[in-house]
Amino acid sequence: MIVARYASLVAALLAAGPAVAEPLDADAARRFVVGKQFAFTCFDGTRGAGRIFADGSVMGTIQVRGSGPARSVWLPAGTLRIKGNAVCGSLRGIPIEPCFDLDKTDDQSFRGSVSGLNSAYCEFTRLNDVAVRPPRQRPGEALSLHPIR
Repeated sequence: MIVARYASLVAALLAAGPAVAEPLDADAARRFVVGKQFAFTCFDGTRGAGRIFADGSVMGTIQVRGSGPARSVWLPAGTLRIKGNAVCGSLRGIPIEPCFDLDKTDDQSFRGSVSGLNSAYCEFTRLNDVAVRPPRQRPGEALSLHPIR
């Protein structure tokens, strides 16, 4: 009897899992994403991490298809744009401007896919930003830029 209840609970949670996703419109996506750092993994194995800024620029790293070296990437202001209620991307040399379906999957994560092409997606998980703090120093003591021995 207990095993049957446990199995029913697990089945209900698994069935409810996809229903938890919450579509993000452009304004909600901006509030959820801008200025925060996310790690991502994509359907084709591509992975990396990055930050999207309020001006639509992107800075981070990417490892294409999960192999080879990770490369630093900087995409200029206006790369990501709001068009109506959608978030779209614009890259020089690419004749189309794809828009994206964004679904919040939990308080720290979202899934992004090319609109109309749900099989082309990436999963994004927020990383905790680490603040860099200067070393402790005594009052009146100058901050040293030399290594501590």
